Amino acid sequence: MNRSELREELVALLLQDELRYTTAQVAERGGVGPEQAQRLWRALGFPDPGETVAFGDADVRAIRSVQAGIEQGVLEDDTTVRLTRALGQTMAKLADWEVSTLIDQLERDVGAGRAGSRLERATWLAQHAAPVFEELMLHVWRRHLAAAAARLEALGAADEELLSMQMTVGFADLSRFTSLSNSLDDNDLAALVERFEERCADLITAQGGRVIKTLGDAILYVSPDPCGATRTALDLVAQVGSRDDLPAIRVGLATGSVISRLGDVFGPPVNLAARLSHVARSNRVLVDDDTAATLGQEFEQRALPPRPLRGFGNVSPITVSQRRGFRTR
Repeated sequence: MNRSELREELVALLLQDELRYTTAQVAERGGVGPEQAQRLWRALGFPDPGETVAFGDADVRAIRSVQAGIEQGVLEDDTTVRLTRALGQTMAKLADWEVSTLIDQLERDVGAGRAGSRLERATWLAQHAAPVFEELMLHVWRRHLAAAAARLEALGAADEELLSMQMTVGFADLSRFTSLSNSLDDNDLAALVERFEERCADLITAQGGRVIKTLGDAILYVSPDPCGATRTALDLVAQVGSRDDLPAIRVGLATGSVISRLGDVFGPPVNLAARLSHVARSNRVLVDDDTAATLGQEFEQRALPPRPLRGFGNVSPITVSQRRGFRTR
């Protein structure tokens, strides 16, 4: 099988469908107007295919399902598009992450003689690994959906407060990352970033926090408990910043009301946490007054001289550390 045939087989295996319809044709078969079909397609993150054949029967079924939900009053039209956009952006990131992760294994498999080319091995993986991961993906989505619903219910807030909540925001970034990245080749830089993100995510999750997003050399997380967020920050310094294969890190913490939208968080605490991390010394944790006020005897606190923080005026950061001899239960 030549390269072109392998590529077509790989696409067919992943889509599990034959492309046979244009935008107008898939809209007609799905029971919607061309503009609605185009709107959903754009929300999913794909460019307009024009008159190109780009859709199959699975796309028709998807459109019918969405349209049926709108007609039956299950979801409003605007809500449907917003959820579609969330799905598209999330899946695009997931797909890129999966492909970049699999490339390393494809290279090793080809080097070990398990396949003649990466494309050939990718086709084999699509046949054997994709179905298993698809089942896992659905399971993990349901688990996270249940966890998100439980967090919302636990707030016990009024309707207008459901997307605004008191949280402690943590912002951790690698020290001197720019100069370091200039001295590494692409593979070493990618490996460093992956180690940083992986280790940070494990520590944050273990303390009951949630990773909101990663930015290559930085990670943003939230926790409903300021003490837990502070323990996490100190763990990051102790277990990530002290590693020989990773640079030192700096962590800023701020507590207050944040807005949760579009899978992200917004508000003054987010900005303040980032500002604090940028002025922290290597392998240090700086917190704001609101976070410091909630911390008990477990932590040593020391106020630093005021310094200007963009958007916040002069602020006196507070450095925290674990009190010697103190053990949490």
